[in-house]
Amino acid sequence: MGSMEHAHAIFTSTSLTLTIDGKATTLSVADLQAMPQKTITVHNEHLKVDETYTGVALGDLLAKYGLPVDKTTHQKMLRSYIKAEGTDKYWVLYSLTEIEPSEHNADVIVAITLGGKPLGEDGQLKIVSSADKKPQRWVRNLTAITVKTAE
Repeated sequence: MGSMEHAHAIFTSTSLTLTIDGKATTLSVADLQAMPQKTITVHNEHLKVDETYTGVALGDLLAKYGLPVDKTTHQKMLRSYIKAEGTDKYWVLYSLTEIEPSEHNADVIVAITLGGKPLGEDGQLKIVSSADKKPQRWVRNLTAITVKTAE
């Protein structure tokens, strides 16, 4: 088997399909811009530079569209994960507790801007985590986020 390289996406992300408990919601960039924004500064080890991204906290996004964090969802949250996929079919996993501020110190956002400007070649949407030492789980041209629960 050959190694899997993170190929550049052919298609630019223009919307995000968020699926929670089998229910899909398609969000435009404008929908995401209308939500409360969070700004994080992270070090991009690949480029050897610090970058400042602004977007929606993933935990806030999930809470708004069907997965609030409270006593009723706590056990489910401990057993759930998120698949984040780009238009080039590159995908990564995050545990649900990893993106929830009440459980974890990292910030995971669906970024809309880099340095106050559109993301450029990274599409209109990108998932970024402040805890990752390398941007291996940052998905450019983000097109889908799916929450799944392990049984």
